[in-house]
Amino acid sequence: MPLALLLLGLIVARCALGADVAAVPRDAPVYTALSIVNAADNQSGALAPNSIGTIYGVNLAYSTAGVTESDVQGGSLPVMLGASETTVFIDYSPAALYYVSPTQINFLVPPNLLPGPVIVYVAVDSWHGSLLNLTLARAAPGLFQLAPGTCQLPSGADLECAVATLADGWSVLTPSSPARPGDIVILWATGLGQTTPPAYNFQLPTAAAPLIAGANLEVLLDGVAVPSSAIEYAGVAPGYAGLYQINLLLPLSTGANPEIRLQLDGATSIPGVHLPVSP
Repeated sequence: MPLALLLLGLIVARCALGADVAAVPRDAPVYTALSIVNAADNQSGALAPNSIGTIYGVNLAYSTAGVTESDVQGGSLPVMLGASETTVFIDYSPAALYYVSPTQINFLVPPNLLPGPVIVYVAVDSWHGSLLNLTLARAAPGLFQLAPGTCQLPSGADLECAVATLADGWSVLTPSSPARPGDIVILWATGLGQTTPPAYNFQLPTAAAPLIAGANLEVLLDGVAVPSSAIEYAGVAPGYAGLYQINLLLPLSTGANPEIRLQLDGATSIPGVHLPVSP
């Protein structure tokens, strides 16, 4: 599968897109603080400005719609999709939307917000759900992962694998098509914080923008931080608002299928995610 389609599928939704017949919700949107998560790893309480989040619940939209090229006006993501009349508010400002359905919303946290307490709620026409108090972090690193069952070892055992490619940006890594020590691989993440230049509104970035000077990003392989010189680039992924890429030179000492974690500003991505590598 071309990487662009794979990434769009991960960002838009973890389910197939479709076009539902519009139906008026019988009740107000229902969701909880625990059902608002980082879209990369489904962890609650892990959002930062300019990160992609997911809300799970019921009565979240009239119908199902994913962002299309025609929805992107002036290079910016929309704040409303299809006939759903769904809006996500963060500190009373609308968030950009990647996907809406009656049970799931994928959204972009406004990049201009500051870390700290915020109020989040979903509105569908005149209905609105609970106003929830959440806290945005300076960074909330999350690695996108391949769908369950798509990353299997030769033994048949399933492995939780990060979405990663070779330097060509297209060759997706799996245990049957792994990287080698010394290769440059590209990792795909969200929640890595501010960049230079900064993200602007909900504009799709058209050029590289590295993390701000002094950002203390670390990549851990089997619990050991790689040398900072091995991180050749960390910043926005051109063409995808809220998506970050990390260009990593794998140390020659890299073992087989190491666990990979990102660490930034005191926050660490979840354990148990592996990078397909064959020494």
